Amino acid sequence: MSAQELIIWSMALGAIAAVSIARFADLLARPSLSQVQGVAYHLVVLLFVLVECGIAQQVTVPNPRLVVPAQVLAGPVCVGLSNFWIRGWLSAAQRDRLMSGVLRASALLLPLVGLACLALPEDEQLPAAAAASLVGAVVTLWLTSRAWLLGDRLAPVMAVGCALTLPAIAGLYAVAMNLPIGDGVQALLALCTALCNGFTGFALWQRDRHEWKNWRKDAGASEFDPVTKLYSGITLVQKLIKAQRRRRHSRREGAVVAVVVFDVERIARQVGNAGVNEVFIAVATRIQRQVGVVNPVGRYWDRCFVSLVETIHSPAWLRTLGLRVATSLRRPITVTGAEGRRADVQLDIGVGVVHIESSQDAVEDILHDAQRLAEAARGMRSRAAIMDPHSGEVVPVEQANLGPRRHGHPGLVPHA
Repeated sequence: MSAQELIIWSMALGAIAAVSIARFADLLARPSLSQVQGVAYHLVVLLFVLVECGIAQQVTVPNPRLVVPAQVLAGPVCVGLSNFWIRGWLSAAQRDRLMSGVLRASALLLPLVGLACLALPEDEQLPAAAAASLVGAVVTLWLTSRAWLLGDRLAPVMAVGCALTLPAIAGLYAVAMNLPIGDGVQALLALCTALCNGFTGFALWQRDRHEWKNWRKDAGASEFDPVTKLYSGITLVQKLIKAQRRRRHSRREGAVVAVVVFDVERIARQVGNAGVNEVFIAVATRIQRQVGVVNPVGRYWDRCFVSLVETIHSPAWLRTLGLRVATSLRRPITVTGAEGRRADVQLDIGVGVVHIESSQDAVEDILHDAQRLAEAARGMRSRAAIMDPHSGEVVPVEQANLGPRRHGHPGLVPHA
């Protein structure tokens, strides 16, 4: 390894290490499982680059028998772990069956393919591992682009990072195989490596930040204005219209969940107007936790909250989602009363779930049906109502004939 190559890849490793340290500092400030996964991702990338570029062999004296197996396994294992974490980041288990299944399969198969590469002749092991890693990276790029088309606002940033991963992986394996690459090309490949880690890390951090804000709202709801911190009715309508346009191309099923809060006057007498505002913000936050941060939530009008779930696995998922939203909102909400004392408020709510099957459905009709179902749910034990697709009657979600689940599990629906 020449001095120029050592400088080039040391700079790339330094950039990756800097991002890792920043994420670790953020983890200490806002600990969570997703933050831990973010730090782990950057460390895995750091180890992958360290093993493939040859610096690890320069700074230590490893067992020669372990060098090639480590380089063979590093790529497939790194890409496999990345796909496993990105599956959760995209909320793929809730939003898209194909996305979830492919990412899960690739996360399981890639490390096994890496092990299988060790059974090949020694001169074929690194090329085979490089090919497997590139195939896994292409799959990730395809599915993040698919999430972009399904309306994920952070997916374009992740897709850019995944696109830069392709030349990074190819270049690192070319360096590991000692192919004749000039210093200028290596500098470009090192830049791609640092940039793909930066773009991916930024997307992971942004999603973590959104989730943290949702949790923080419920912990201190009085800090947020109920008008400016929620989507307005106009914005929700615009998002529904855009989702219907995308659905013409994707042909995916979706849903709208409406929540109506009844007896607001009683709450105002109990905790005052400021307490009512805290209750409304907590309601929106709890809805957001159930539908996931990728799905928008807002206040359609004074006592009505609406969430757009743009893509679903199957109609049967709506049963679990409706019940979880209702159960979450029926738990007491602790707010500050008129005299500054903390008080628990029990809400009288109704949840209406509308299954969107066609892109031709009028937005105003969808919203009207969702509110009508939410009002009807007030008289139901579960407080969640849906239109039975066979009888056409308004029924509790647990009694609706929504068909079987499609390779799903109720635990995959996000919940607090």
